[in-house]
Amino acid sequence: MKIYYVWFFVMILCFRAEAQDILVDRGSRISFFSSAPLEDIAAVTERASSALHVKSNEIAFKVAIKSFVFNKRLMQEHFNENYMESDQFPYATFSGKINEPINWASDGRYPVIVAGQLEIHGVKKFYTTKAMIEIRGNAVKAHAKFDVKLADHGIKIPRVVVKNIAEIVAVDVSSTYQRQ
Repeated sequence: MKIYYVWFFVMILCFRAEAQDILVDRGSRISFFSSAPLEDIAAVTERASSALHVKSNEIAFKVAIKSFVFNKRLMQEHFNENYMESDQFPYATFSGKINEPINWASDGRYPVIVAGQLEIHGVKKFYTTKAMIEIRGNAVKAHAKFDVKLADHGIKIPRVVVKNIAEIVAVDVSSTYQRQ
């Protein structure tokens, strides 16, 4: 019977050690903006999920397309129904890796390059972008800005409004992970 208690204790410690290597943020903030002649388009969500594996420097994001909020309800409706086809493609995901080594135990700001696959509208594309990792005590913050060309992800702009909608969208991503 003692062997079971020892095994259980060892398994709990191993799981806890592994869990500390993976940081999670279920309230990541993602916003996008595009300037257009007719009207600027901006939306934000604070409901994206992100995981950061500090041993392998892997990072991942998942966001429900319908979680993006616009200032105008009609704009949000057109975004989900006409452009993103949110019922058919409900999520956008990113899976990548931080290229530079980071001392996860040391406070500081670390400029890095992140590279990986972004899937939007069912189309995957490889992206490389600059990012900033900031470590302060038990908090790890990640921030990146990059541009997404709508056509690269099969997002079609109707001809009627093609001159009024920007073809490139500026994306801003921020996550705050708390160590356990």
